[in-house]
Amino acid sequence: MTAPVFVADAAVLDAARPGAVLALTGPEGRHAVSVRRLRAGEDVVLTDGAGRGAYGTVAGAEGADRLLVTCAEVVEEPAPSPRLTVVQALPKGDRGELAVETMTETGVDAVVPWTAARCVTRWRAERGEKSLAKWRATAREAGKQARRLRFPEIAGPHSTKELLPLLAGAAFTAVLHEEGAAPLAAAELPRAGEIVLVVGPEGGVAPEELAAFADAGAGAYRLGPTVLRTSTAGTAAGAVVLAATGRWS
Repeated sequence: MTAPVFVADAAVLDAARPGAVLALTGPEGRHAVSVRRLRAGEDVVLTDGAGRGAYGTVAGAEGADRLLVTCAEVVEEPAPSPRLTVVQALPKGDRGELAVETMTETGVDAVVPWTAARCVTRWRAERGEKSLAKWRATAREAGKQARRLRFPEIAGPHSTKELLPLLAGAAFTAVLHEEGAAPLAAAELPRAGEIVLVVGPEGGVAPEELAAFADAGAGAYRLGPTVLRTSTAGTAAGAVVLAATGRWS
């Protein structure tokens, strides 16, 4: 079984070096000590979620929320290339968290919530802040579960107009659409820069949105013969891209 991952403060990672004893405290320390009940000698990984990781073994515990870890190795994971960003239209209910969870496990580097014209869900005021916080918490927890040292970035919600600079600046952009002329699996993908995938809402991408995206350089691509839900399309498309670009090799 691979070692569990816990998020540590930057100061803890700053002090990490082989032989150093690091203290994991707060909610993460409590989870390690009181929930996971880790014992001396067990392997563990501490990370800041931004690419830094300290691999080590449990030296002991103090109280109910302080785990002591003897550092064996410090890792600085470089930013992946090409970078994969998924623009995710806001789904209904908890399907947004499902999408973020599975895309994080797959290896997506960033998720941009999109208020598409045909979205039923709207993030407004306090509700929007809570929804965004849930997406970010989901990415953090899924990143730990997937044993990632670099968690995906979850941007604030974007309108269609606000998305256009992102699409125009990418090395490759695809709008997932059931009537796309070309399959995503056959697309010529760059090995550097940023790849952006746009996932529409359950009601589909509106014609005016497709036109605006096309003007920004985004082509329409299909995934396969079936139509996926908005909460699963980004994960499936992400897997295609990560495999085709060598990120999974």
